[in-house]
Amino acid sequence: MQTAVFQKPKKGNYICGDSYFFEETDDGYICAIADGLGSGEMAKESSQVAINVIKDAANDPPEKILRDINLALAGKRGVVIGVLKLDYTNGIFSFLSVGNIGLVAINAEHRKIRHISNAGYLAGYQRTFKFEEKKLEPEMNFLLFSDGVSERELSKDYMVTTDVQDLITLYSHLSSEIKTDDTTLIAIRYEDDD
Repeated sequence: MQTAVFQKPKKGNYICGDSYFFEETDDGYICAIADGLGSGEMAKESSQVAINVIKDAANDPPEKILRDINLALAGKRGVVIGVLKLDYTNGIFSFLSVGNIGLVAINAEHRKIRHISNAGYLAGYQRTFKFEEKKLEPEMNFLLFSDGVSERELSKDYMVTTDVQDLITLYSHLSSEIKTDDTTLIAIRYEDDD
């Protein structure tokens, strides 16, 4: 499993309101981006609360993780969030997103699979969420991103490269425009080692 990250605060800010986490275990992998509503320190505080919940509950199902985040965010600014889980044992990946955190999965034939998020944001109000499960294929790339990454940028040819560090390096050079929103792009490479 390879993971590479690009992160940049919005123009005029020193603190990025996005937080992220990734971890691999023997049985799987989890990756998440939380984007605090607004920008700056208060956005960072909310996004970090969400990531801390994920760190403590990484083995839980995505729906439970989001319920726990919602509880932890009561009285705070709120977040949009995306959680990607790879289950090596069952050969599936799942993605649950609330708000504008996106995921593109790219298989070995370079076919892009886009995922649709749940509308809204998390801020302490309980609700139900739908999540997607798909077959985990050998040699897949995953691009998990916040709203600072544009659809136009995701359509570039280099987004299908298999080396995730090269992908992030290219993105940072080719996406040199001044960002009007906090930006996080996480590139993940899954190789089926069996």
